[in-house]
Amino acid sequence: MRRTAIATAIGLITGLCLFAPAAQADDTILKVSYPLTGTTHIKAVDATAKLGPGELLSTVNLDKAELTANLKIPVTTMSFKQFGLIPVSAVTELVQIGQTTGKLDVNTGGVTTTSKVKLRVVEMSVSGLPVPVGPACQSASVATITMNSEPGFNPLTGGTVSGTYTIPEFSGCGLIITPLINSTITGPGNTISFQLAEPTVVP
Repeated sequence: MRRTAIATAIGLITGLCLFAPAAQADDTILKVSYPLTGTTHIKAVDATAKLGPGELLSTVNLDKAELTANLKIPVTTMSFKQFGLIPVSAVTELVQIGQTTGKLDVNTGGVTTTSKVKLRVVEMSVSGLPVPVGPACQSASVATITMNSEPGFNPLTGGTVSGTYTIPEFSGCGLIITPLINSTITGPGNTISFQLAEPTVVP
């Protein structure tokens, strides 16, 4: 029943001509904008940061069941205790590298996406005192985030997508702060999830 409903809904949208022209005449392209909010949990320090509100601008090729997307999300503040004792607060940013790519299951509406990002530290304070990190404090390599839609997700109404990722080591944060960050927050097992609201069609 769910497969039939999704396939029918996609067919109705196609029939109403809500799709933008494609690069190839025989491809059916849907461009939509999803408002989103989310969270990420950093395993190494057992801290959760809120993400958003932001926007996911997605282009879906329904004939090929492929998608690309661009993520727009503001900086966020994460707080934790270094060694379980020292309060640390960091303003961080997810910087998307290239476009998110993914696949759409046109029968179930499920999606799988892969994004490449760098994690940037914009500001930091330790025990309430500002710590200079400089303009180039970011992960030395790209982090790859693979996300999958959760049960109940529908590309026409939104839902939750989630995944895990590894935080690479940082560089450019200064002789003292760089090793501090690398000994604190880097490593695998971090989780991220986005709640996508009902999208609007982009002309």
